[in-house]
This record gives sequence, C-alpha cells and structure tokens, in this order.
Amino acid sequence: MQDDAKTFQDKMVDVLNYGSLNLAMGLGYRAGLFDIMDTMNRACTADEICGAARLSRRYVQEWLGVMVCGEIVELIRGEDGQPRFFLPKSHGDVLARRAGSGNLGVYTQEIPLLTACAMERVFQGFLTGDGISYEQYPDFHDFMAQLGDAKHRQVLVDSFLPSVDDGRLVQALHRGIDVCDLGCAQGVATLLMAQAFPTSRFTGIDISAEALETARAGACEKSLPNVCFEQRDAAGLRHPNDLSARFDYITAFDAIHDQTRPLEALQGIHEILKEDGAFSMIDIAAESDIDGNRDHPMGPFLYTVSLMHCMPVGLVDGGAGLGMMWGRQLAERMLEQAGFWRVSVMEIPNDPFNLHFFCRK
Repeated sequence: MQDDAKTFQDKMVDVLNYGSLNLAMGLGYRAGLFDIMDTMNRACTADEICGAARLSRRYVQEWLGVMVCGEIVELIRGEDGQPRFFLPKSHGDVLARRAGSGNLGVYTQEIPLLTACAMERVFQGFLTGDGISYEQYPDFHDFMAQLGDAKHRQVLVDSFLPSVDDGRLVQALHRGIDVCDLGCAQGVATLLMAQAFPTSRFTGIDISAEALETARAGACEKSLPNVCFEQRDAAGLRHPNDLSARFDYITAFDAIHDQTRPLEALQGIHEILKEDGAFSMIDIAAESDIDGNRDHPMGPFLYTVSLMHCMPVGLVDGGAGLGMMWGRQLAERMLEQAGFWRVSVMEIPNDPFNLHFFCRK
C-alpha cells in the first residue's frame, strides 16, 4: 500500500510538471520561439534568441529555464562559460511550424486557451448542467482555424482526397461536381478544396456568423468564384428544403460531435446529398466505451478538450452533448439511423487522430 501511495505521489509530481510544461510550451509556440531556435540550428545565447525573436530577454530567459528543466531544449555551456540553448532537430520535427501535419507543437496552445475561455463556465456547468455557446470561445475558434490550416494544408488535397473512393472522387472533382463542407468554421478546408478544383462548386455551411465572415473574406482575398458560404443549422436541413439532393459530395471535418442535435444533423446531410452521393465524416479515432480508451495514447488530452469545449457546446439548448470521444461504435450506429446504407471506416493517411467514415446515400 505504501509503495502504491509513493507511485501515485510520483505520478502527481509528473502531472504538475507536465501541466506546467504544456503551458510554457504553448506560450513559446505562439511567440515563434520554437521556429526561431529550429531555424538557427545551433546552440545560441539567450541574447541571440531574443534578438532574432524581438522579445523581452527576461521573459525568454525564464521560458528557457522551463524548456531546459522539461528536456525540450538542451543547455550547452560554451568555452566562455556562458550558457547556450539548443533545440535538437528531432524536437523541431514535431514542434516547429515546418512540421506541417506532424506538428504537435500547435496543440500545446489548446488546453491553456480553453482554460482562459471557459474554465469558470465549465465549473458552473458541473453545478447546473448547462451548455456553453460557441460565442464564448472566440480565441479558441481562431486557434482551431490555425490548427485546421496546419492539418489540412499538406494533407487534404495531396493525401486525403486522393485516398477517397480509390481516387474516383478526385477524378470527379476535376470534372466538376457540387460539394458541401458542413461545419466549415472559418473555411480553411473549403477554400483549399475550391482553390485546388476550380471546375467544382463548393458550399461551406456553419452556424457561426462570425466564422463565416472570415471565410467569405478568405474567398474574396483568393478570388475564388466557385465557393460560397451559408449560415445554417445542419439539423434544420433534415426536412425537404432548397438544398435537398443538391450535393454530390459532403465533408464534415471534426464537426458532428459538436452538434447539439447530431442525429438530426446527419439526417440533414442525408437529405441534401444526391442519390448515390458520398459523405466523408472525419472524426476522432476513439471507442464509445471509456474502458476502450484507457490505452489511447492521448486519452486524457482528448477527454479534457471535450470536457472544456466539445461537450459543453453540444449541450446548449438541451442538446445531446456527445463530446469528442463519442467513439466509433456510436458514430456507426447514428450514421445507419440517419439512413446511410453503406458505411466504411478507415484510418487516414498521416492523421493518427481521426478516422474516416465514408458513407453512401
């Protein structure tokens, strides 16, 4: 029993150290410090790092203390006795923005941002059971656009879309089809697809007016005539409407688990698909039973993101509150309930976080 108590005490020390390390890494990522040290590719003094980053020396010095103690950055004492700091290339491979779809550094911002946005409201939710509206997460939604950019820019057009339906989808996109990106947020994926396939027509749908303003500005900036954005609630599309049977292909990137009425949203997608149209639902790779996620390498992280954001926004107005970890089994059942007659579940190239649920109407 004494050994168990000591082991758990050691674990608590790790929790406190790694939680603190994550906060400091999030700040360093936002400030561009990992990118700067990665580009320098040598051991540098604190003054050299601050000069390149144009940041306060005292703050950077303290940050370097965290990084050295956390074994993220190496401290090398020069012949002059002055400390120098080095970010190994293998660390830059996952922390710097150049890592693209393999960038884990970007995720260090997620928990600190959610804490700043919503910690008190989530605590109140424990007492009341109330959800939290999207409007309470403005900084977090900007981060999600940044994350989407990091994930999609290298993977979506070059890797994911060519893998769909054994390449037949890309052939159709080049010929020209109607595509809907549901839950498009600020339109990162929608705009990338519209840019890559100018003969196809793209419609981004989201419930957030503010996010759609950003998406429309992006379309204007890129001069994309083949894309438009509409503010709609996906659940409201399940009955016959002006979009019924309009789209050849629909995508939903990590969007369904945030819906207040996810089954109705899936029924809405089924309604606006053409006969034999295809739907790609990209969502978290998890099991529906907590027990099945015990060995998930990022289980605590993903459940925490869900607790702080995905579940509360899904509880608004008495919603389902699925949460991010709703899991494969429940997802498959709901897709079948929504009317999809063939559902294939597969891993996604270069994306260990998500599964691809490929469905036919």
